[in-house]
Amino acid sequence: MNSSDRTTMHEAVAAGDLRILVMSLFHLTGDRRWLEAPYRPARDVRLIADPTAGYAPDVQAEIRATVIDMLEREVRPVIDDPGNELLGELMSVCLGEQVPSEYVAMMRDDMGFTSSDPMWSDAARDRAGAPDVVIVGAGFSGMGLAVQLDRLGIKYTVIEKNPDVGGTWFENRYPGCGVDTPNHFYSFSAFPNYGWSRYFSGQPELQAYAERYADTFTLRPNIRFNTRVTGAIWDDDSQRWDITVRTPIGDDVVSAAVFVSAIGHFNEPVTPVIAGLDEFSGPMFHTARWPTDLDIADKHVAVIGTGASAMQIVPTIVDAAASVTVYQRSPQWVRELPEYNDEVRPGTPWLLENVAYYALWNRFTLFWRYGDGLLRFLAKDPDWPHPGRSLNRVNDRHRQEITDYIERELAGRPDLIEKCVPTYPPYGKRILLDKGWFKAIRRPTVELVTEPIERVESGGVVTADGTQRNADVVVLSTGFSVTDLSARLGIVGRHGRTLADDWANDNPHAYLGITVPGFPNFFCMFGPNTNMGHGGSGIFLGECQARYIGGCVVAMAEKSIASLDCLPASRDEFIARVDALHENLVWTHPGMSTYYRNRSGRVVSPMPFRLVDYWGMTRQPDLDDFIATQRGPNCAT
Repeated sequence: MNSSDRTTMHEAVAAGDLRILVMSLFHLTGDRRWLEAPYRPARDVRLIADPTAGYAPDVQAEIRATVIDMLEREVRPVIDDPGNELLGELMSVCLGEQVPSEYVAMMRDDMGFTSSDPMWSDAARDRAGAPDVVIVGAGFSGMGLAVQLDRLGIKYTVIEKNPDVGGTWFENRYPGCGVDTPNHFYSFSAFPNYGWSRYFSGQPELQAYAERYADTFTLRPNIRFNTRVTGAIWDDDSQRWDITVRTPIGDDVVSAAVFVSAIGHFNEPVTPVIAGLDEFSGPMFHTARWPTDLDIADKHVAVIGTGASAMQIVPTIVDAAASVTVYQRSPQWVRELPEYNDEVRPGTPWLLENVAYYALWNRFTLFWRYGDGLLRFLAKDPDWPHPGRSLNRVNDRHRQEITDYIERELAGRPDLIEKCVPTYPPYGKRILLDKGWFKAIRRPTVELVTEPIERVESGGVVTADGTQRNADVVVLSTGFSVTDLSARLGIVGRHGRTLADDWANDNPHAYLGITVPGFPNFFCMFGPNTNMGHGGSGIFLGECQARYIGGCVVAMAEKSIASLDCLPASRDEFIARVDALHENLVWTHPGMSTYYRNRSGRVVSPMPFRLVDYWGMTRQPDLDDFIATQRGPNCAT
């Protein structure tokens, strides 16, 4: 090791997270003293934990010195896969709290010590007879399934409406666009990126990661870009799907045994119903359709909506715009996160790539903080005396903490405080992270309007009180349609029944959020009741679903099954369980409206399960949940 490398190593270790370095030391040495006092880290529930982990200065110095000594001597790990019991102990030590035992198997998988990925059995007779698959959507979920199928040697084609991969990260390019989950968790477990520049990366880095994933696994030759699915019909005679697609040169029909929709929740922008929208004379667009050539310098910008996109856009454009007027329908709970815009600590990429098991334990700590820890505090306490404002004692404390933060940020502006503190319980809607929102709306060039919009005119927006505010640009930050989902693809199953009929009245429902009775060999990824309202990573969810769908395809090949059709009872029992769990969770609280619920009040978007529960449900398919039709002489594969 030359002097430059040694300097890099010392600087990296000096900035490293000590709780994670202690885990690495245990792997390197196998010495249990690293699991005992004074080396047991303090519990830290903050979203970005203190890297000193509560250690005394002398202990900090000892840990760093020992790590450097091990690295300089190029010591190889003594312990690789710790096994179930020891890994459970390590997880609890690392976090400073007891981790339930059911998480061990999941984390052994996520860390790569074991694998629940579908595999061919020794008895597989004819892998060449495996069903061929068409996947709609080349976002992270669709690409993750493509890699799973490619690993199994199963023929697949991806249909993508855009000219490149990335899905929502390709389409959403508005100023400030980024992720609300730390990237070292919001990434594929088997495809880490050690070079994220920030803990919460922006759209360009996320899109670059998607493109690199596609290139690394050579997915592009199997993707039909600039191609849109316009319909799909199940043929009971051939036991196949006929999928109609629109291409730049005309319509085409693609046939496949298995049809997968991976279009997700945030695919179809919602245009609000406001009188006069067509009369506006300037640029007007949804956040997901931000013009690449738009110049907002010295423009008067109207932003309709105060959801996640608006809270990213407004702080980003206030310096350039002449004014920004934000039209708010209802306030949002916005958490403090000072580190949101922080760059990754110097040396972290080096540690992730060079220190044994540092990357795995770093991902685990983020997994825990952004995963299931919150869900138990979103349950209604029937004995709680203040059910109108909060759900339970901890939820009420969260309410007070966030309220105190809002009041500090808006000190001296009681008018804004009144507009910005919600009346419903925290987490009733998607919780948002403050990326400079409150500082932005305090500025003299920004106005937060809560009066309802009456109409849009050629030169601006008129509210119900008759006030007309000028605008050169109108930005529709009005969210996405999350009830149509895959039904918008024109899917027709058995007996001519459409998925739109099955999901009528804004009521999408699927077994595991994946499969629907009457639609054989059809699977949806990121379907109904699989959005993660309590936290988590959409990529982790996609990996769960890709594993399940891949397992179904393998089972079909090995058991000579032509089609799998979900049993109505399986879906009904699953939905009854989903609805019963939601009755006790925040998303059914009566004091709010949210895209999480349909017009009838049923929760159709977030799932009520812990990530570990859903991982267990999708670990491998149970064929007893399906009607299996055996392959016959007239069934093509």
